[in-house]
Amino acid sequence: MHTVFRPQHLVVAEPLHPTCRAQALANQVAFAPRLIVGAKPTCYADGEMRTADFNYALPPELIAQHPMPHRDTSRLFVLHRRTGWVEHRRFRDLLDFLLTGDVLVLNNSRVIPARLHGVNTRTGGAFEMLLIEENAINDWWAMLKPGKRARVGTEIEIRNPESGIRKLTATVIETNEEGHRRLCFDGGGNLLEALDELGEVPLPPYINRQGANELAQDKDRYQTVFAEASGSVAAPTAGLHFTDKLLDDIRERGVEIHFVTLHVGLGTFAPVKKENLAAHTMHEERFAVSEVTARAVNEAKATGRRVIAVGTTSLRVLESVAAQNSGGLTAGRGRTRMFIHPPHDFHIVDALLTNFHLPCSTLLMLVSAFATPGKTTGREIILSAYQAAIRERYRFFSYGDAMLIL
Repeated sequence: MHTVFRPQHLVVAEPLHPTCRAQALANQVAFAPRLIVGAKPTCYADGEMRTADFNYALPPELIAQHPMPHRDTSRLFVLHRRTGWVEHRRFRDLLDFLLTGDVLVLNNSRVIPARLHGVNTRTGGAFEMLLIEENAINDWWAMLKPGKRARVGTEIEIRNPESGIRKLTATVIETNEEGHRRLCFDGGGNLLEALDELGEVPLPPYINRQGANELAQDKDRYQTVFAEASGSVAAPTAGLHFTDKLLDDIRERGVEIHFVTLHVGLGTFAPVKKENLAAHTMHEERFAVSEVTARAVNEAKATGRRVIAVGTTSLRVLESVAAQNSGGLTAGRGRTRMFIHPPHDFHIVDALLTNFHLPCSTLLMLVSAFATPGKTTGREIILSAYQAAIRERYRFFSYGDAMLIL
């Protein structure tokens, strides 16, 4: 049995003692969590942690609708896991927390313009399509709206969103249990190469846009500056804060920068719908690890240097591979369904840079596991930190602020 405390009973954000305030302000420390004694813990068996335990209330005005004018001017919430101390900084202050010899691992997957518009060739009814995963050239799984009208055999004309000119035809050839449609595209070469002309940025539903003009900025800002391999339908958002100059400054600090690729799917940001975590089936995502990255990470672990994952996607790649290789990293390609939630032991990652995540999401469960490896109490630490971030008016989700867990 693991002990699980309700968040309102364990950790709360308290002002520092007056004698410590001057030093705290100098370090930009706003509060230190303290333990509430006398709270009676509720115990669960390992398989009984509930999805509802990862819920929290977020004022809607804190959901970031637009990125900051400059990538590295977003705020940085720094959580020191072992002490519970917190610092409120700016993202460019990340340099203050990096050490010579650290290995920083980022996800270089590129977001594709995965949202398409078309019409039924027989009825003229409109469809919106969101590409999910490429099976082969011009063979994709997709979400369609309205889904009930997209029966097997339905043909859809894909049109340029600005000119309305027909460019391709998609035929529904299969459906799956999740309600997704398998589409075969025909009429204009490789769809992937035509997406810049035909597709729109696949922003998450909590970001509101009115028309193509508002989407123009997103083509640049919903993409990391180091993106290379095309395939994601959602951004690896922790990487959005980096600029080329900041990356250069990090290298000058003596930090190694390396990359993995994980093509982010829609399931990454979806809430868990099962009541108990043990019943949840994790989405599958494709990844790749290079020889250079594998060697650098293994050398860092062998010599006692830190490996810092930028984003939950980078962490999932590193820990997925390590779990299959006795704690080490090997180069190659694969797929992962690893569902990281409390309690979980980590083999590779020593620190995590991430954004603030949706309630009841697998990402929130992952960072809760990382807050106290091997224990279940990280949930309370993270939820307490989130409440502090809400009070301090941090910006949440994809275009929001960042969190560094040390």
